[in-house]
Amino acid sequence: MTVLVVAEHRRGELRDPSFEALTAGRELADATDGELHVGVVGGDVERYAERLNREGVDAVHTVARGEEFNHDVTTQAITQLVEAVEPTVLLAPDTVNGLDFLPAVAERLDLPLVTDVIDIEYDEGLTVTRELYEGKVETTLSIDAPRAAITVRPGSWPQAAGTGDAEIKAFDATVDESAVRSTVTGFQEIGGEVDVAEADVLVAVGRGIESEDNLDIVRELADVLGATLAASRPVIDNGWLPADRQVGQSGKTVSPELYIAVGISGTAQHVSGVRAETFVAINDDPNAPIFDVADYGVVDDLFEVVPALTERLKRS
Repeated sequence: MTVLVVAEHRRGELRDPSFEALTAGRELADATDGELHVGVVGGDVERYAERLNREGVDAVHTVARGEEFNHDVTTQAITQLVEAVEPTVLLAPDTVNGLDFLPAVAERLDLPLVTDVIDIEYDEGLTVTRELYEGKVETTLSIDAPRAAITVRPGSWPQAAGTGDAEIKAFDATVDESAVRSTVTGFQEIGGEVDVAEADVLVAVGRGIESEDNLDIVRELADVLGATLAASRPVIDNGWLPADRQVGQSGKTVSPELYIAVGISGTAQHVSGVRAETFVAINDDPNAPIFDVADYGVVDDLFEVVPALTERLKRS
């Protein structure tokens, strides 16, 4: 089996979900004694290729066309690359860009498409796992087709590491300029200046904080830790923090090294968006569902625990 992963970049940098998709692709290729290929379209493709040449990658295909992601260019280029490489599985991150071009490629090549996958296995056939009902149920689907296109959820696999010895190949895609109907002229930040999805340490606050005036005690903890402040939906709905801070199914999926949930009950909508290496929960309700997923839990009043923790960290 040959697996082709399409990497993505933005504003001159490869994005973390690309390296997570490499891990998913490598696991699948290993399970079938196959090969892992990577494709990247646009930008500084030579520099990107060097970074994508991770352990286990067999080939990196570069398409030097444009600087930023473009739906029409990427769709044409990846369609042609798939026809040339003939992968059994085409993978892309389940991101704005991945969900933009991959359905178009799948439609052109008549491939079944499965999105937001959290696990992939091959044992006498390809199966994928997705979550349903706001993360309350996991379902396994068998793909009864010779080839498939799949998007993988960010945070579900670790990032590929190491240095590989892949062959780097320039792919000469033929782009029909008359079919390129859009172009990127610039970027405008919306909602704030932070990206919680990129943070290594997150302190997230929920309904238990009670009022906007009480946010300062959580901000102080985040400052001491050098963490980014995040929130669950009730805090966002109340207007206490901007929408770009929201974590969860209707917010952003995050995969920090450390996630501290303060006053968050732990609904499926929230925890489905968290893939932390270490998950700490602070809540005064011993029956809160957040404790079902946390690695460490503190059952106590957050208004006592958080200031005490902050002071202890200041002295360390």
